[in-house]
Amino acid sequence: MANIGEATKGSDLAKKIIFTLAMLAVYRVGVHVPTPGVDSNAVMAFFQAQSQGIFGLFNTFTGGALAQFSIFALGIMPYISASIIFQLLTSAVPYLEALKKEGEHGRRKINQYTRYATVVLAVVQGYGISTWLMNSASPDGRPLVIAANVGFVPFQLMTVITLTAGTCFIMWLGEQITERGIGNGTSLIIFTGIAASIPTGAQALWNLLKNGEMSVAVILALIAFMVLIIAAVIYMEVAQRRIPIQYSQRGAGMQSMSTPSSHLPVKINFSGVIPPIFASSLLMFPATMAQFVQTPWLKALQDALSPSGTIYNILFVALIIFFAFFYTEIVFNPNEVSENLKKSGGFIPGVRAGKSTSEYIQKVLDRVNVGGAVYLSAVCVLPGLLISMAKVPFYFGGTSLLILVGVALDTTQQIQSHLISQKYEGLLKGTKIRSRRVQF
Repeated sequence: MANIGEATKGSDLAKKIIFTLAMLAVYRVGVHVPTPGVDSNAVMAFFQAQSQGIFGLFNTFTGGALAQFSIFALGIMPYISASIIFQLLTSAVPYLEALKKEGEHGRRKINQYTRYATVVLAVVQGYGISTWLMNSASPDGRPLVIAANVGFVPFQLMTVITLTAGTCFIMWLGEQITERGIGNGTSLIIFTGIAASIPTGAQALWNLLKNGEMSVAVILALIAFMVLIIAAVIYMEVAQRRIPIQYSQRGAGMQSMSTPSSHLPVKINFSGVIPPIFASSLLMFPATMAQFVQTPWLKALQDALSPSGTIYNILFVALIIFFAFFYTEIVFNPNEVSENLKKSGGFIPGVRAGKSTSEYIQKVLDRVNVGGAVYLSAVCVLPGLLISMAKVPFYFGGTSLLILVGVALDTTQQIQSHLISQKYEGLLKGTKIRSRRVQF
């Protein structure tokens, strides 16, 4: 907040912020544009009834677009899924790994493949969800689809084209924000979708207070609890284990000497929000399928995997821990870090270069991952359980909170970086002007 005044003074940074806000406003307008051929009220009632399944999680990331079945109903999630898939494949497929090492050219090629995969995923998801809508009805029996054809075009074809175009447009908005705005465009779009539900939760809390269903003391305690959780998440998101690095130097006529000049940062939450997203998606999938496939064993599985149940939370924690280690193992290679340190003349004090350095980094990474997995599990499970006990009319904690805090921190850091660079540019300009005056 202290940097807002300075940000508005810098014309370049102010333009970036205004451009970012304008693009996010365009996204929020598109969320309320309905897909042709559906009954919006019936669709909203249908998805509200399915809010406990994977559709509820998906609707959160789309900012309510899925519940309204708007042109942005798929949101940015196909692009996120394609990005995660190619990030994992980069470490497993030699061709993609070679592209990654090529630098900027390879990165652009991988981004191109990611866009193609996004279109394929959007087409598949659009066809699947349009088929479900045609064979489903709202809780009161109203059909979700008004007619089998939209004009002369079949409803399924129209829906696939509309939703795929909407996803591609959101992907383009995110890339424009990243290139010409401030922050990561894709992350900010998800942030905006999640933050859009905050006023609704605040209104529901106010209604409870106004109707006398919740006392002022309970609400103040609840707000204090939420502030405490957010502070803890911020602390853990910026926390890191710093491994000291020294570099060998050789002066003229002198023996080699080492000078401490750097460190290798290892974040406590190295895997980010990937483990909670994967874990919740896997656990919600059976509950979602039970809505469409009426079999006794699926119904029993749905009842056993209730989000407030003990079995669900135990499996949720176990999957978070598994994906935290699995994802870190894929994206971080201690052998490569050790080899790069050796080539640049760097070493860890007290640890021999080569295999010993790699083993030491792996040991530190495993220990840090234990703390990160426990932290993710606590954030995703404890706040939800406590707030459900207090009968709060909205969900707090979990993946949504991690995304909100992570994106806010990243955007704030980028704004501060722009402000620092502007100050340095001003100092350099002032130095050049003074030097010209001295020469004159």
